[in-house]
Amino acid sequence: MKYIISLLILSMNLIAQDYYAKVEAVSQYNIKSAISGKVTLSNISKESTFVKDDLIIKIDDKINKIELKQTQNKIRNQKKILNIQKQTLNSFNKVSSKSKFDKDKQKIVVLSTQIVLNDLQTKVYTLKDIIKNKNIRVKNLYINKIFVNKDDFVNPGTLLLRAYDLSKGKLIIFVNKNDIQNIKEKTILIDDKNVDVFINKVYKTTDDKHLSSYKVELILPKVELFSKLVKISIK
Repeated sequence: MKYIISLLILSMNLIAQDYYAKVEAVSQYNIKSAISGKVTLSNISKESTFVKDDLIIKIDDKINKIELKQTQNKIRNQKKILNIQKQTLNSFNKVSSKSKFDKDKQKIVVLSTQIVLNDLQTKVYTLKDIIKNKNIRVKNLYINKIFVNKDDFVNPGTLLLRAYDLSKGKLIIFVNKNDIQNIKEKTILIDDKNVDVFINKVYKTTDDKHLSSYKVELILPKVELFSKLVKISIK
């Protein structure tokens, strides 16, 4: 009798448990506004489409572009002024009649102009970053949802759009302690088929919600249909 019970327990351990998971996109992006302003473009027609490279949302940047152009002109002028001031300083250093006070005074002039120039260059970098953040481009992603319309006013942190990377698929399963042991050496079947799949992450501690289970992330290099429920077997 004991032998039969032991055989039954052994048989139960040999039977692989099946898991079920939905095929998800390998990455999800919730793109939020980094700046405040009025939406001047919302390309709603791109919703639920794959976008190779396109401007999807634009926040008013007219003032920023004008300010950028003005600042760049100031930089060009300051460079010319700095060049003249440096030439003056060089001439002072070559003339023995010029006092140390005059030479030091000219040095201060040169340094002051250089500081102004550095500040202007920093302002250019800041303005370019603001303009970039006001022009939301999407490259090689599937746009699931656009949350803002033209003429909406957005603040920093406002959710603009949600997009997915569909280049690969992802499966999240929570496996028992028997299946987690040496899992990377085991065979993984999807819907009872031996397909191209690899383990991306194995969590060494049990999950907070799925007690006594270990989270495993699988990657499918090729996916025909997303959001499909599949069976995963570990043998």
